[in-house]
Amino acid sequence: MLAAGNAWSAPGAHGPNGEHLDAPQAVNVNGLMRLPDGSVNVPMLAQRRMGIRTQIVAASQAQATVELAGRVVMDPNAGGRVQAVHGGRVEAGPHGLPVAGQAVRKGEVLAYVRHHAEPYAQANQEAQLAELRSSRQLAAQRVERLQSLEGTVPRKDIEAAKAELQSLSAREKSIGASLGAREALVAPVSGVIARAQAVAGQVADDRELLFEIVDPSRLMVEASTADAALPARMAGASLREAPGARLQLVGAGGALRDGVMPVNFRLQAAGAGQALPLAVGQPVTLIAQLAERIEGFTLPAQAVVRNAANEQVVWIKSGAERYIPQPVRVRTLDAATVVVVQGLGADNRVVVEGTALLAQIR
Repeated sequence: MLAAGNAWSAPGAHGPNGEHLDAPQAVNVNGLMRLPDGSVNVPMLAQRRMGIRTQIVAASQAQATVELAGRVVMDPNAGGRVQAVHGGRVEAGPHGLPVAGQAVRKGEVLAYVRHHAEPYAQANQEAQLAELRSSRQLAAQRVERLQSLEGTVPRKDIEAAKAELQSLSAREKSIGASLGAREALVAPVSGVIARAQAVAGQVADDRELLFEIVDPSRLMVEASTADAALPARMAGASLREAPGARLQLVGAGGALRDGVMPVNFRLQAAGAGQALPLAVGQPVTLIAQLAERIEGFTLPAQAVVRNAANEQVVWIKSGAERYIPQPVRVRTLDAATVVVVQGLGADNRVVVEGTALLAQIR
């Protein structure tokens, strides 16, 4: 809060006309004060120190806008989730377990999940494997005997014995591999690990989310509106949290979800391949431009502040050192610009820089 500078005279001092001052008395030495009508007096030197800048406003037409609440979501074509199809114990991949923020490539092995069967099922598999191994050995010996008698034994018996041996060998190999099987968790897309929930030795359930991968340069924004006709009137959009980002309308859902209609936008940075200063799941405020136009006075967003009654006001310069707060009604154009639709007149000189400092003068 900026307070007016006061100097207190000492007892026994004399006033400007020579009168004797017996009691302390406030004397304003810099003229910075708030007047009874709510306006403020700011000397020229204080205006320069506070960086106050003004501009004369003129009525113009601007594109109508509407603010929508939304959240940042993953682009399904540039992000993915890594889950275990079957439960098991987590093992590190060829380069160790990845952590959040680490860049990965499509097809890279992130981790392994080694499956463990129930003791009864594993015992049955081991018994079956032992039986198949014995049968394969007997089949191999039979093939050797028949081949040694080739010419006296029909050819079809030798081929049947070989086919049986191949079948038993394949079954033995399959069951043997299943006892020590492990599932490779592969990155479905290239990007950055946004969520890592796997540690070595962890027992993961089937379909449990272990890693989430996103491309920071390719995100989406999902907004919601109760007006089903609003998406057809949109001409563009911007984000308050990322003024430099570009938003492209993808489309609106054809059905209400929890009483509102989802509207999807593709979010792109100003430069190709640049990461956006946003995170998946972050709530954002989306400013959608409509096809309609409104009449008003365009001002920087910082020109509008709130007074003690929580009203939106702008400061009008009425004299060389006097500023008057004027309640207004505004609509947002984008992250840095607003349009005043009520409360201002043509040729008003409005403060566009240093407004917050004026509002603190008491």
